[in-house]
Amino acid sequence: MLVWLCEWLAKYLHVFHVFSYITLRIILSTLTALLIALIIGPTMIRRLSLHKVGQVVRNDGPQSHLSKAGTPTMGGALVLIAIALSTLLWGDLTNRYIWLALIVTLSFGAIGWWDDYLKLFLKNPRGLSARRKYLFQSIVALGAAFYLYFTASVPAETALVIPFFKNLTMQLGPFFILLTYFVVVGTSNAVNLTDGLDGLAILPAVMVAGALGIFAYTTGNSHFSVYLEIPYVPGAGEIAIFCGALVGAGLGFLWFNTYPAQVFMGDIGALALGAALGIVAVIVRQELVLFLMGGVFVLETVSVILQVGSFKLTGRRIFKMAPIHHHFELKGWPEPRVIVRFWIITFVLVLCGLATLKLR
Repeated sequence: MLVWLCEWLAKYLHVFHVFSYITLRIILSTLTALLIALIIGPTMIRRLSLHKVGQVVRNDGPQSHLSKAGTPTMGGALVLIAIALSTLLWGDLTNRYIWLALIVTLSFGAIGWWDDYLKLFLKNPRGLSARRKYLFQSIVALGAAFYLYFTASVPAETALVIPFFKNLTMQLGPFFILLTYFVVVGTSNAVNLTDGLDGLAILPAVMVAGALGIFAYTTGNSHFSVYLEIPYVPGAGEIAIFCGALVGAGLGFLWFNTYPAQVFMGDIGALALGAALGIVAVIVRQELVLFLMGGVFVLETVSVILQVGSFKLTGRRIFKMAPIHHHFELKGWPEPRVIVRFWIITFVLVLCGLATLKLR
């Protein structure tokens, strides 16, 4: 919205031309989302506490978690509000990728809100059934996949980019739809599984979003894409505004979510953030790099799959508890140690992902 206003003002004051530069708008989007989150955060936490929207803690988990019972949850709404407002303020609203990212993110947030609402307000311990949850996730993800496939204007928009190799891509054809579905739904649920400790999921999501913002900027810039020998996707650069908003909103939420947390994300935030990372990776054609940079999310998901599979096949558990962050807690690691070490791992993996821009 402000982009249009600045374009109009630039006719009378040349200084407003500076707001047409995407680099400045990325910074402003990040700072705006951060400011929004910090301003509305305390009010939202008080309201959640007032309505007794508190976390339910499992008795069979780490005993240190019992003290977290009753901590306000559904705080992911704070992140979504900050992302949406900041993106709408600083993004080019004629860009289809901006709207797609917002729609997918908010739709998955709505699914998570429904699940949280059933658990916390209606006191239904099961929440939204897994079948219904995956059904609604699938509808949104497939809708986005079909839209991207049938509106693609250049071959690069539906090609799989192989990292670390120059100009090595695979034309996916209709398989692009299947890949997009698995990336969006898979990442959404992976972030949700990771969101089990104070700040454990949000900072890795912020770091990955920041890196994807760099990929978006370079992929959407014809000069940088030629120099770095990566596919050029027209209009993808604007997604960096969305990524900046996610970074700012995530840092604002971390202000309240850091150990010991004043508020938790809930499914409304975790499902939405995972879907946001997934759809951005698809738009900028970096699904495999997302798999690398989001290694912590992958590890958490794989640990659950292995645990369930092992127990069903042999009756034995591989880990003391899954997801794997609980395994380390039960081994005696203090919660802050688990969190910070997982952050460090993500930081290293994100650097490795960014290295693929040049190491080809």
